[in-house]
Amino acid sequence: MRQDSVRRERTERSVEPSDGGGEPPEDTAEGGDGNRHRRRTGRERPPRRKRRVLRWSATVLSVLILGTAGAGYLYYQHLNNNLETDDLNLGDHRAPEPTPNAAGQTPLNILLIGSDARNSKENQKLGGAKETFGAPPLADVQMLLHLSADRTNMSVISMPRDTLLQIPKCTDPDDGKVYQQTGPRAMTNESLGRGGPGCTVATWEKLTNIHINHFMMVDFSGVVSMADAIGGVPVCVDKNIHSRDRAGHGSGLKLKKGTTEVQGKQALQWLRTRYGFEGGTDISRAKAQHMYMNALVRKLRENTGLTSPNQLRKLAEEATDALKVDDGLGTIKKLYDLGNELKKVSPERTTMTTMPFEYAGERVVPKPGDAEQLFRLVRDDIPLDGKGRKKPAEEKLSDDPAAADDKIAVQVQNGTRSATEPPAGGRASAVAQLLAGKGFTKATPDTTTALSEEKTVIRYPSAELEGDAQRIAKSLGMRLSSVKKSTDVSGVTLVVGADWREGDTPPKAKKNDDRTPDSADALSGSDKKACMKVDPNFTW
Repeated sequence: MRQDSVRRERTERSVEPSDGGGEPPEDTAEGGDGNRHRRRTGRERPPRRKRRVLRWSATVLSVLILGTAGAGYLYYQHLNNNLETDDLNLGDHRAPEPTPNAAGQTPLNILLIGSDARNSKENQKLGGAKETFGAPPLADVQMLLHLSADRTNMSVISMPRDTLLQIPKCTDPDDGKVYQQTGPRAMTNESLGRGGPGCTVATWEKLTNIHINHFMMVDFSGVVSMADAIGGVPVCVDKNIHSRDRAGHGSGLKLKKGTTEVQGKQALQWLRTRYGFEGGTDISRAKAQHMYMNALVRKLRENTGLTSPNQLRKLAEEATDALKVDDGLGTIKKLYDLGNELKKVSPERTTMTTMPFEYAGERVVPKPGDAEQLFRLVRDDIPLDGKGRKKPAEEKLSDDPAAADDKIAVQVQNGTRSATEPPAGGRASAVAQLLAGKGFTKATPDTTTALSEEKTVIRYPSAELEGDAQRIAKSLGMRLSSVKKSTDVSGVTLVVGADWREGDTPPKAKKNDDRTPDSADALSGSDKKACMKVDPNFTW
């Protein structure tokens, strides 16, 4: 169960903006703590423990711009008590766990969530919009971090907050309130207000069928306190920028052309800026967040920050106090173990992407083909940087033999509705009749449901029905890759997708193309030349 979500006000903290990182703390400047120890004892301070803590802290911070683990075991029990936990998944659907690789390793998928909650005076001051004080929070930043099974590469997918999709039924773990499934055009950021971050996790799993292991969430004040503790992070703009229009819209970010180190409130402004960057959309904002995250990775891996025990203690306090995590990450030990896994990936093997999209009015929807391609690459643990890809495995028949055709029960559903077209009428009945004509006399149409499925798929709930599902695929000339295990169905279910709106033959599936779609706008973690383009209307 969640703890009280209203964090105590941190009135004693300064959240004033920085003009460029400021002076280093006294004991981090040249001739600081290490030199004092040498003068006092005549010996160099043993570096091993400090370096170990620095390496671990840098790794965790480098990938979690929205929040981070503590620094080692400092104040172990105190820091454990700081952490706030919540349920991982509040929906009925769980995406299947990935199959371990030959070494028995599995990927890790962590959903990073930035909440716009105005539930305290501090958050209200930082977020503005006084009329929203106390309103349900929105998940305005959503990033899925994927750590490969062999720990050689990492991928990040950002989803624009204005993405229209279907939010599944979620149950609030605190009061038992049930939020029914929405229609197909709900905004993804509304998922957070439907029981907590576990509903945002459920929404991602429903859309992508990617199994999510953990989530980490932070709000405005948490971002500011964390950014202050970390120190300045270099960001770049190609012109002077002031994110403020005549109506008062904008984050207030004001920077000179070139590279500036931002921290504290100024870092929050960078991460929230939409008005001022070219395009003025959430897509531009996601790109700026990717640049910040990459710069943070490089800075901390080079050990240019966090150079004193005092800084580490401050970071530990701020991080654990700012974070909300699932129970699986609810102790410093668990966060420490996660940090050890994350530190294995270099910036060169880190790839930032944005979910491919197309516009639907002023909002966006997942781009047919490209979005599913990106999700599949992550599901199949294929690196987005194109390195080290293996030849696709041959399709394998189930070890469990299929029943006789006339004994296989299969339900047929119409999933031909898309973001641009209504469902094709009568498809469930037509395909059920087609199957019956092939000898599958127990095929029945579900005429009560109209779904959205990009490609025709056959789902089955358990291993003993895999052979039956594959037999149906073979009879229709479909590839075995179209057969998926899913807890969303109670028996073998064929969903006629938008790729089969007419005719008696499903389209021939092409062999998988394992390239990252160009529309994902991939950015390497090693790119030091990335610079945000500024809208000429917001320059000075």
